[in-house]
Amino acid sequence: MIKRHKKKPETKKYYRTNERIFAHTLRVLGSDGKQIGVLSKFEALSKARELELDLVEIAPNAKPPVAKIIDFNKFLYQEEKKKKEEKKKAKSSETKELRLGPFMDDHDLQVIIKKATEFLQDNNKVKLVVKFKGRQIQHPEFGEKIIDRVAEALFHVSKIEKERHFEGRQLIAILSPERKKDVKEKNQEISK
Repeated sequence: MIKRHKKKPETKKYYRTNERIFAHTLRVLGSDGKQIGVLSKFEALSKARELELDLVEIAPNAKPPVAKIIDFNKFLYQEEKKKKEEKKKAKSSETKELRLGPFMDDHDLQVIIKKATEFLQDNNKVKLVVKFKGRQIQHPEFGEKIIDRVAEALFHVSKIEKERHFEGRQLIAILSPERKKDVKEKNQEISK
């Protein structure tokens, strides 16, 4: 059976315009953002029609509600543009998974440590996973040593967010990048 997950639809903000505004009195702003004053709905509509623009209710919960005399299509375009800019600025940190074996060679371990350092410097979290196969699960101490060695090697750029723990046949630990303030504090402590 194929499960299809529906994406949650983006909730678009609905603006009341012109005759659809319910309030009888409105605090009206001009297209330049300057306040015109508190007017009745009909006075505000007549002013908007004189300027050949729309009356848009911006803050319906305010008392009295705030409306702006603007070109509605241009207003929607600017709102969409603002949302896109906010998305660009917001950097989301991801969790990168690195798989380890309980019996890894030193060189392989150094490659993993180098990769983890890159992830942490890019402000991503690192999930260390030691996967046990067959009878390897009888000796979990080997996996614990591997995770400890990696965590110790990454001590200067990370902090342990979640201690090592078992999830089924996997030993998991999560490291998060250490903020620059934390690194400065550590360096000051070391220099003392």
